[in-house]
Parts: sequence; structure tokens; C-alpha cells
Amino acid sequence: MKTSLPSSSIEDYVKVIYSFTEWQDKPITSTQLAQRLGVANSSVSEMVRKLKDQGLVDHQPYSAITLTADGVRLALSMVRRHRLIETFLVRELGYRWDEVHDEAELLEHAVSDTFIERMAEKLGNPARDPHGDPIPAADGSVQMPVAHRMSELDDGHTGLITRISDENPELLRYLSAEEISLDADVEVLGRRPFGGALVVRIGTGGNRREFDLAEEVASALWVHSEAAHPGCSLERR
Repeated sequence: MKTSLPSSSIEDYVKVIYSFTEWQDKPITSTQLAQRLGVANSSVSEMVRKLKDQGLVDHQPYSAITLTADGVRLALSMVRRHRLIETFLVRELGYRWDEVHDEAELLEHAVSDTFIERMAEKLGNPARDPHGDPIPAADGSVQMPVAHRMSELDDGHTGLITRISDENPELLRYLSAEEISLDADVEVLGRRPFGGALVVRIGTGGNRREFDLAEEVASALWVHSEAAHPGCSLERR
């Protein structure tokens, strides 16, 4: 039975496993986990054995890795810390949204639970972080928005940008320069021929602009729609 507090490495591992499956259903593999953490496959194998011994993951050789109920609880507590800190850095300290991830990675292990809850209260208990990712509540509940990747949308689809992946800081800086942000109205116009860019219109009124978005950009944006358009090929989820 686990009697000590989890190490920062264990906290990082369960957080990455959770984050990988937060917006899609496929479980993470050891190779993918190594890539995301920037460590060797052998290091992942050793740590996964430790996580399994502590009852935090389920894993069989050559299979994907999934969190147990205890693993999910620990992951959600770390995700809450990380996203509250990101929000605090942007709102209160003037950080840009492309700067906060690495800072939060350091701070999330260093502050107390009391500090985190005081921070949440100071911020008004926000429901999402600067990138649109949901912030788990103190009780571990999560309100996931109904959204699809923009790259999955068909012609005529409309909605609001509700989430922007923070994996690539350069992409975040590009979006800022183009004034593409959360809650912006978006309409899918179509695709360029031969697998070309996704053509979208973003903004409202006189601020509406057309963009040709590469697959990398369109795949980093999630769109929430209130209703399906005529002929929509996607089910609401």
C-alpha cells in the first residue's frame, strides 16, 4: 500500500497519461509516453512498473497504458493545479498564453493545496484555462465542452472556438498574431483542392476574415456548435 506522497515524476506521468486521452479515446502507449515526456523507452518501462505497483495504472506487456481510479484522481489533482497556475499567470501576472506551460510545470509541484485553493478563490474558480482546457473542480469533477477538432468539420459548419491546443508555443504565437482566440465565431467554407488548406471565416461583423489553415493549425483548434447544420456529417458529442 502506498504510504508516502507521490513524487513529482509520478505526478508528471499520470498527468500526461490523462491529458493524452482527455480529448480523444485512444489510450497512450509506452512509446508515445516516452515521446511526450522526452525520456527513453526504458525509463518509461521502469516507471510504468512503479505506477502499476502503486495501483495507479493498468498495463500488460506490449499493450497501452490506462489509469486506474486512483490514477485518475491523482491526475485530476495535478491537472487542476497546472491549469489554475496557468490562469493565474495570464490574468494576474501578465504572461502570454504561450509562456505559461513551462512555468506551471515547475510551480505545480512546489505549492501547497491551500495555496491552490486560495488561488482558485482569487480567480473566481474559473472553469477553463487560457487555452480552453477545462479546470477540474476541487472534488475532481470535470465539465468537458462539446467540441470537435476544426479539421474534422465539413463545409458549412459554424460554431465558436472553444479550445486551442497548447502543445506548440510557436503555433500559439501565430494565432495571437492573427488575432485568432477563444470564443471567436468560425465558419468552415471548404478545402483547397488536392488535400489543401481548410478555408474558414473567423470573427464577427466587420472583423470577419478568411484564413487558409494548414492541417497542423486546424487540428489544434476545437469548435463548439449549438446545432448541426443541414447535411452535417458529424454527430454532436
